[in-house]
Amino acid sequence: MGSFKSFEELTCWKAARELRLFVSKSIIPNFPKDERYALTDQIKRCYRSVSNNIAEGYGRFHFQENIQFCRIARGSLFETLDHGIIAFDENYISIEILEELRKLHNKTLLILNGYIKYLKSQKLK
Repeated sequence: MGSFKSFEELTCWKAARELRLFVSKSIIPNFPKDERYALTDQIKRCYRSVSNNIAEGYGRFHFQENIQFCRIARGSLFETLDHGIIAFDENYISIEILEELRKLHNKTLLILNGYIKYLKSQKLK
């Protein structure tokens, strides 16, 4: 993948990591214990899936496979936002935390879409 030596150098992976850390430190601690195996488990799986799929796609070394894993990451990114909205609706988080989640979501989405566009252009060469 160009001059990158590791997926850890990808801007989209770094943004996904920032989102993951925000959710784990600022959202999940607000959930009640009775959500431990429901909403907590769901949101953990989807926010981890964003960076996981970017990393897995990078490791495939084929543009089309990488694009597909990035699309999966994008789906998980939207799922993470939906779980944040659920957390707000259930009064587990404030509007300020939800808005910060939206900001990180939008930033990650923009960067990830740019990476997908780059991969598509490289595939055509």
